[in-house]
Amino acid sequence: MSVSVITMMQEDRNRAERKLRTAARVAGRHLPSGLPPVLYLTDPVRTPDPVVTAGRLSSWHGLVYRHYGQPGHAQVAADLAKVCRNRHVRLLIANDPRLAMQVGADGVHWPFAARGEARKWRTRFSLMTASAHTPEQLRLLQDAGFDAALLSTAFPSASPSARTPLGPLKVRKLARASALPVYALGGINADTAGQVAPVAGIAAIEGIEAVFGP
Repeated sequence: MSVSVITMMQEDRNRAERKLRTAARVAGRHLPSGLPPVLYLTDPVRTPDPVVTAGRLSSWHGLVYRHYGQPGHAQVAADLAKVCRNRHVRLLIANDPRLAMQVGADGVHWPFAARGEARKWRTRFSLMTASAHTPEQLRLLQDAGFDAALLSTAFPSASPSARTPLGPLKVRKLARASALPVYALGGINADTAGQVAPVAGIAAIEGIEAVFGP
């Protein structure tokens, strides 16, 4: 790869990071204290080395580690916890409160179906989030003891679990009407984040990996 191509790629990354920072500043103005404006979600396939990526994040990020039972996940969680503490990044472990306690994570991110189980862990963590895939699910999370909801799918996404995208207008409408802070997830990147940042936090996988990943 030529020097000029490498330079262009770095310039693209720098531009994308500036856009994300701008969107993060906008989101940070309306999110409650303690909620980072940007959440980076890991994935065993799409984020092959989350520890490296975590080492490039900063205090305006949070990280949701989703291990799906992959081999070695306990060690990865411990490594992430150490890096996140050093980088002042809030760490949540997805659907695994015991592992979250083991590594000293800030909290847990729960799938919508596990919202009932989440109640008994409320006092153990400083931060609890949950997934919502429909307006009805978002409504049911309003008084369930969570700090925020991750609402998907916001924009067209290549994720195998992606649903029909809500689109920015509906995401903004739902976020404005919600008593619970909302993060938009799905198809969020440097080019789309600004469309939801005035009313929602930013949650992304590839959109963060493309800027801060290896």
